Amino acid sequence: MKYAIVEISGRQFWIETGKYYDLNRIPTELGKEITLNRVLLVNNDGELLIGKPYLDSVKVKGKILEHLRGRKTIVYKMRPKKKTRKKQGHRQ
Repeated sequence: MKYAIVEISGRQFWIETGKYYDLNRIPTELGKEITLNRVLLVNNDGELLIGKPYLDSVKVKGKILEHLRGRKTIVYKMRPKKKTRKKQGHRQ
């Protein structure tokens, strides 16, 4: 397989063999194999397969190496002239 376009958690990714990708958190254990079955397109050395919307015969396998967390973003809400302030942190 040269490359595939796969839908993972609402986003589309261009996946190639032997590369590492940062995705949104998938709730499984570390080191466990996952199967991505929402394959939209596969290019296998010039042979192009396009799904309508997904390909049923093609599945992409991957392995979870690490769970990453993004930087913490600060949500600060303030109402002027009311002395109301609210500070929240959010991480995804």
